[in-house]
Amino acid sequence: MAEQSLLETEVIQCNVNAKDSGFKKRVGLIATGIVGGSLVALYAVAGPFVAPALRKVCLPYVPATTAQVENVLKVLQARSGSLVDIGSGDGRIVIAAAKKGFEAVGIELNPWLVWYSRYRAWRAGVHHSTSFHISDLWKVSFNQYSNVVIFGVPQMMDQLEGKLQTELQSTAKVVACRFPFPTWAPDGTAGEGIDTVWVYDAESFKTERGTHQGHIVTPQQPLGNDDTTTSY
Repeated sequence: MAEQSLLETEVIQCNVNAKDSGFKKRVGLIATGIVGGSLVALYAVAGPFVAPALRKVCLPYVPATTAQVENVLKVLQARSGSLVDIGSGDGRIVIAAAKKGFEAVGIELNPWLVWYSRYRAWRAGVHHSTSFHISDLWKVSFNQYSNVVIFGVPQMMDQLEGKLQTELQSTAKVVACRFPFPTWAPDGTAGEGIDTVWVYDAESFKTERGTHQGHIVTPQQPLGNDDTTTSY
């Protein structure tokens, strides 16, 4: 009897251990599924915001710092009228400018960022004085803007010099963030380090028109109400 009881106890213990092992495996599979699903969801949400949107010149989304926004507004504090932010990202420059009285426009290739910017402008109460467009900067004319802000990369700044030099009115002002224009002499700066912004008066750089060769500037169209999704 004692041996039989011992055997039954061992069998019961084996069954318990087997159930515990199966339970732990199921928990492990569920946990793996949750983690994997969370990573996929995170990539689906964040991916479009940080993707370079298949641009010929890669312009990954890097948000402007608070100091950069403040420096842009500082150098434009005596200005008014229309403002365009080339590569507007999540719209923070455009929204901040609208709060200062500018009629502000954002040009951005990534549609997710454009839709998000429109939402942010609505939340900030400046949607009536802002607009955001999914557009290729090389196919938009900037001659209607009094103030231009650009967050560019060195690979594009040389060609952009030629485009702005051709299109802007002599009363316009250009603010470059993170990287200055390669040949223009800035009329002023604000900030330091990565937060530095360079300001250029169109009257100054338009006198140099024709001195730089090799700029290819194709015919442009004024920015309309329809969004156009193309690549830089």
